[in-house]
Amino acid sequence: MISNKNLARIAGFCYLIVITTGLFSEVFVRQTLRVSNNALITAHNIQNNEMLFRWGFVTDLINFVVGLPTILIIYYLFKQTNKLLLQLAVTFVIIQTAIIGVNLLNQISPLLLLSNDTYLNTLQPDQLATLSLLSLNIQIQGYAIGLVFFGFYCIIVGYVIYKSNFIPKLFGVLYAITGLCYLVNSFTMFLSKGFQNPLFIYLAIPIFIGELSLCLWLLIKGIDTSKIVEK
Repeated sequence: MISNKNLARIAGFCYLIVITTGLFSEVFVRQTLRVSNNALITAHNIQNNEMLFRWGFVTDLINFVVGLPTILIIYYLFKQTNKLLLQLAVTFVIIQTAIIGVNLLNQISPLLLLSNDTYLNTLQPDQLATLSLLSLNIQIQGYAIGLVFFGFYCIIVGYVIYKSNFIPKLFGVLYAITGLCYLVNSFTMFLSKGFQNPLFIYLAIPIFIGELSLCLWLLIKGIDTSKIVEK
């Protein structure tokens, strides 16, 4: 049998993979290759960095696959505190994973559109480039929809962590703030003209701190389940 402390460390390690792959896909692939409102340059970047673009897609898949055991272990470790709330949280994150998983089709579509296959000869290069950028823009919106559900997950889990006494309450507060920031980030984009999001740079910092702090605590310290608080 694996002890709860070691299970927590496994969850922390998996969460670290989730954070690392997420940062790689978003910062080093999508934000590097995509140029807003310039379809031709975006298409040129993808074609010249095709393997990097493919790795971004693969690391996103790894992110979601590794994320599921992370979620289940967290549920197992903290279910003694509030099983019903955690079941609701797991439901939210399963919906999020399904949405973003299907949404990955939009992320890989540019590779199909820019593949130079014979059946695409009916479209001009600038048309194919436009469709490629449109796919990436749809991917951004789909990702933001998925993060709404993940935001609720973080708020619920943050509350349960705060009530559990298994780890310092500060991590529960930070994780709940992370969830709130995800919600503000997505709804700001949905409600802004042109789907602009001027708040992202400010929200990214507390999001990163909240997720990384919980990840590192689980990885390094584990949890102490000697004090069980039933709710």
